[in-house]
Amino acid sequence: MKRWLIMIGVVLALVLVIGGLKGFGIFKMVQGLKAEGLPKQTISTVKVDFQEWQTQIGAVGSLRAVRGADLSSEVSGVVESVQFESGNDVKAGQPLIRLRAADVAATLESLKAQADLAAVVYKRDQAQLEAQAISQAVLDNDAASLKNAKAQVAAQAAALAKKYINAPFAGHLGIRAVDVGQYLNPGDKIVTLQTLDPIYVDFSIPQQSLAQLAVGQKVTAHTDTFAGVDFSGEISAIDPKVDTDTRNVSVRATLKNPEHKLLPGMFASVDIATGAPERFLTLPQNAITFNPYGETVFLVTTAAKLKAEQEAKAKAEGTTLEAPPKNPLGLPEPSGDELVSKQQFVTVGATRGDQIVILKGIAAGDQVVTSGQLKLKNGSAVVINNKVQPSDDPNPKPSEN
Repeated sequence: MKRWLIMIGVVLALVLVIGGLKGFGIFKMVQGLKAEGLPKQTISTVKVDFQEWQTQIGAVGSLRAVRGADLSSEVSGVVESVQFESGNDVKAGQPLIRLRAADVAATLESLKAQADLAAVVYKRDQAQLEAQAISQAVLDNDAASLKNAKAQVAAQAAALAKKYINAPFAGHLGIRAVDVGQYLNPGDKIVTLQTLDPIYVDFSIPQQSLAQLAVGQKVTAHTDTFAGVDFSGEISAIDPKVDTDTRNVSVRATLKNPEHKLLPGMFASVDIATGAPERFLTLPQNAITFNPYGETVFLVTTAAKLKAEQEAKAKAEGTTLEAPPKNPLGLPEPSGDELVSKQQFVTVGATRGDQIVILKGIAAGDQVVTSGQLKLKNGSAVVINNKVQPSDDPNPKPSEN
């Protein structure tokens, strides 16, 4: 029995020693935390400043040739010769395709001969009518025959012309779709012909923006095919009606395309500068916290300034400033010149790239948190590390990496 009591005493002694050591460690840790104060949240910041801001209307449109067509034949026939190469530039009226037309040409010669004979008969009968050898009715019949013969010649000449396909306008040819000896049906595609400089871009904008547009207004277009390249132009036409389903209006701009980089069918983003440049306070969009009850940012200030502002606000409202809730470890709250966060409501405006306009709520020179704000509340102790900053580019470009 005595031995069991000794063993129990030893175990209790060990537990007390271990518990004491553990408690002493916790005590030292708490004392260390008290000495350091509340943990500081690492954030990045930016100083608010004015920037020149050109208000723009953005849209996405499709490119279309000023003149473009898939060329085909009106008549059927066998291809006798191809007089172009794929990808060539051609002038208006330049020959492209010739269909076999020997039979049509022979018929035309026959009809011309009949027309010539009808002309001779008509001239001879005119002389006979003057000599009163024939009646007026005979001469009238001869005149009708001559007109009919000429009409048949004209119709056959038109049929022969359809055997020769020429470029209807100047432009750039696509890939040839026919070969010599091939039989063509009416409507079969021969080649596409597109005028590429200038080129149209068609897009739609909301009716609310219509008052800011005018024919001749400058536009800039971009396409992801040529990242970083600007294509300049101007508005050439505005549709005189608004789509009742979308409440959008169609707009057409004409772009310069001397190097033929833009092709019909591509999509492009369009920026339209409206009004004179203005100066606005701007922030990276990452700095804004969007909430159902309004947009907010976190400012960096000192604990003393924040407390003074809170006391002044409470005095103006006739209330008493409530003491902050005690933290579980009783750590000292930030004070004096220690940096803390302050939540501030703001009114935002237009966006441009990674930037957003701030219309109300902050002033030039304010230090605004750009990252790490999810960890913050009013009065949170902070430490600033600006080695990495969110993008603040008004015209961001896609990365090539």
